[in-house]
Amino acid sequence: MARITLHYRDLESAFDFVSAAAPNEHAAYIALDDGRIHWVSEHGEIDEPVPDDLDQEGRYIEVPHKYDLDLGNRLALRFAEAFFPQHHDEVDGLFRRKGAYARFKQWLEEEGELEQWYRFEAESTRRALLEWCEENDIAVVGSDPE
Repeated sequence: MARITLHYRDLESAFDFVSAAAPNEHAAYIALDDGRIHWVSEHGEIDEPVPDDLDQEGRYIEVPHKYDLDLGNRLALRFAEAFFPQHHDEVDGLFRRKGAYARFKQWLEEEGELEQWYRFEAESTRRALLEWCEENDIAVVGSDPE
């Protein structure tokens, strides 16, 4: 039985916050006693007070960054391989320079496949977060795709 239960939207919001910045710039911690999520930013723009015991082992679990769940560039390459195998090398080339994600989305828009990417990305994120929760003994409600 899970120690805590989270609503998927809350988990997804925390994950998006963490993943919106470079790794270690934003963090979110789930309190293992009540499921409350605490947000922390290296930039200091969070109005919520940070608990003093965030570093106490066993009290909190840190929400992963998208790179921790393999949802960064490799996800885009998996998408290209699954849906556009004939363009895999071209897409791979996009990710060899800075600004790759913007170029990738521009390429998808030109191909008329941007919405398909967003659906793939959302479903991949949902599956990865649910797997992470299962591995960490966290129950999730409201996780069905809309």
